[in-house]
Amino acid sequence: MRLAKYLASAGVASRRAAEEIVRSGRVSVDGAPVADPARDVEPGVDAIEVDGRPLAPLPERVVYLVNKPPGVVSTASDPWGRPTIVSLVPEARRLYPVGRLDIDAGGLILLTNDGALAQRLTHPSYQVDKSYRVRVARPPVREAALRTLRAGVQLDDGLTAPARVTRLAPDRLELVLHEGRKRQVKRMCEAVGHPVLALERVRLGPLMLGELPSGAHRRLSELEIDRLRSAGRAGRRGGARSPKAPVRPRPR
Repeated sequence: MRLAKYLASAGVASRRAAEEIVRSGRVSVDGAPVADPARDVEPGVDAIEVDGRPLAPLPERVVYLVNKPPGVVSTASDPWGRPTIVSLVPEARRLYPVGRLDIDAGGLILLTNDGALAQRLTHPSYQVDKSYRVRVARPPVREAALRTLRAGVQLDDGLTAPARVTRLAPDRLELVLHEGRKRQVKRMCEAVGHPVLALERVRLGPLMLGELPSGAHRRLSELEIDRLRSAGRAGRRGGARSPKAPVRPRPR
């Protein structure tokens, strides 16, 4: 891990501010001053100090994939006492959901204590794809509606980005979006005359829901987490990355 990234992950400062701290000579590794923010360090092995004070080890980062059932809220707590997504995973560490799914929707949602990963997966600048399967009213869905969804739909908060849409059956669609507007899939479908009756998220970036049963969870491997960290675009200043094959999970 690069030194500046380690300092940011440890809560010393933002990534950019951490780079300046290193360049100013305030950081040492194994007792030797370091001025290169890109210096590779190994957390838990290298002794890293800032202004002569040792940094505490980083907490272990964990990510769980959960198949959220309808009726569960995708928040860490709920003032009305409804079941929460966090309650489905018995984990001593404090976890937070990555993004949201409506209470009546189901499917793939992540829980993690890795704030940087959550930011990458949800910030619109990274354009991480999300795939949804929906069952809609007033079938069949005709080509005119599909063309509108693929071109972008005018909603009350502006024109949506074009979606990739596949008609699976007269009343079933799969939509791939990289935006994250509130209730976006439902509003898009309703705008073309087909209100959503059921919705399930089946993919986030390279990660597939697969055959994981509703209400079940599993911890992601380091390989899966690494692939999530490189999902989408390189960032606001970077170009698009080449798409990778989905990681297909094995249910527990």
